[in-house]
Amino acid sequence: MDGRVPQAFCSKADGNQEDGVERADSMEIMPLTTKDVKSLLALYRRVTADLKRNGVKQWDFLYPNWFVVRGDLKRGTAYGLRDGKHMIGAVVVDDRQSASYGELPWTLDGARCIHRLAVDPAWQGKGLGKKLLQFAEEQARASGGGCIRLDVYSGNPGAAQLYERAGYKQVGAIRFPMRSEPYFAYEKAL
Repeated sequence: MDGRVPQAFCSKADGNQEDGVERADSMEIMPLTTKDVKSLLALYRRVTADLKRNGVKQWDFLYPNWFVVRGDLKRGTAYGLRDGKHMIGAVVVDDRQSASYGELPWTLDGARCIHRLAVDPAWQGKGLGKKLLQFAEEQARASGGGCIRLDVYSGNPGAAQLYERAGYKQVGAIRFPMRSEPYFAYEKAL
């Protein structure tokens, strides 16, 4: 770094600010453990509140919940980014597919799945979503995956754009209980 303090680390009184991109680029994505359950849930709560403020009804008090998060952590499939002690980004990479995926016209085999990719609202726009997505693809490839599958809430166009810009192709749409809008299903060859 050049000695400037990233904006995310500056107090309002500090005149030496930048957008935090340089700091974000150097952050390492690490496997999460069951000790991370509280910090991961706190990240998901911050993201859920931000989605709600922006009219996106993707997540709520029912999902993602403690049982889902604890399962990801116990299976060793959750990865995260930290700013000191605070979890600022996370992604789950595994081979667990929703039963709804069975009705879709997938074209690729050897699927691994991405779930719950999230970036703290204060850190969005700094390339962390892209970094987590690239990491997830590397993890899937390293585990023998031939492709990635995922679903995106259709009411969250920003998330859909992230995946489309990364080369994901939509194969259809599925519905989940208690969600007013469908989820678009995507896949990408690795």
